[in-house]
Amino acid sequence: MEENIDIDQIKEGTQENKTFGLKFKKYIKNLFDFSQYTKKTLIYIIILIALFIISLVLIYYILFVDDTFLFRLVVEFFVNPIYLLGFLGILLFIIIMAIQGLLVPIPSEVVLLATGMIWGWLLGGLMGIIGSMAAALLCFYISKKGGRPLAEKFIGKKGIDIVDDLISKYGIKVIIIARFIPAIPFDVISYTSGLVDIDVKEYAIGTFIGSIFRAFFFSIMGSILLQEHALTLPLDFATLPLDVIKNLSNAFNFVLIIILAVLGLMFLFYYALTKYLEKKKEKHKK
Repeated sequence: MEENIDIDQIKEGTQENKTFGLKFKKYIKNLFDFSQYTKKTLIYIIILIALFIISLVLIYYILFVDDTFLFRLVVEFFVNPIYLLGFLGILLFIIIMAIQGLLVPIPSEVVLLATGMIWGWLLGGLMGIIGSMAAALLCFYISKKGGRPLAEKFIGKKGIDIVDDLISKYGIKVIIIARFIPAIPFDVISYTSGLVDIDVKEYAIGTFIGSIFRAFFFSIMGSILLQEHALTLPLDFATLPLDVIKNLSNAFNFVLIIILAVLGLMFLFYYALTKYLEKKKEKHKK
C-alpha cells in the first residue's frame, strides 16, 4: 500500500514538473515572439529595452566604479550650463528634464535637487513642477506606444488588467498620491501610467497636483546642500575640496539608492498584489 502511494506521489510530482516545464517554455517562447506587432510598436519596444540596458550599465558604474559620477554628471551637464545661460537656461532645463525621465540612474528626484542649487527653493520648486510635467508626459507617451505590449510579455495580461481595474476604480487619486510621496520613483509612475487605461487629461492633472509638494521638497533640499558647504555657482571641480565632492556625491547617491530600493519593494508588492487579486477573482468566479 505504501509503495503504491509512493509511486502515485512520484507520478504526480513528475506531472507537475512537466506542466511547469511546458509553461516555462511557453513563457520564454512568447517573450521573444514579436510577430504580432507593427513596425512602429516594435521601434518603441526596442527603445525601451535599450534604455533599460543603458540604465543597468550606468547604475553599476555609479555604485561600483565611480561614486562621484552622478554628482559630476549633474553639475557639469545640468547645473553649471543652466546657471551660466541665465534665462535661456530655463529652456535647456525643460529639455534635459524630459530626457532625464528616460534613464533610471538619473532619477527626476536628483534633477529636482539641482533646481534648488540653481534657482533656490522658491523658483527651483516652480521650475521643478514645469520640468516634472515635461518628463511625465514624455515617459507616458513612450510607454503608451510600446510599453504595454512589453509589460504584458513579462508580467502577463492579467497583471496589467488588475492595474487597469484599480485605475478605473480610483482614477486620478492614485496618480496624486503616488506623485505626492517623495520616496516613490517619479519616472516609474510615468511609465506605469502609460501601461494602463487612464485618460491623459486625468493623468496630467494628477501629475501637476502631486508634483507640487515633491518639487518643493527636493528644491529645498538642494538649496540647503549648497548653503551647507557655502558654495556658489558655477561649481569648479578643480578647486572644490575632495571631502566636499564626496559629501555632495553621497547625498546624490543616497537619493538614487532610496529610489532603487523603493522601486524593488514596489515590484515585489505589485507581484504579490496581482497574484492575490488573481486568486480572489478565480474564487469569485467559482
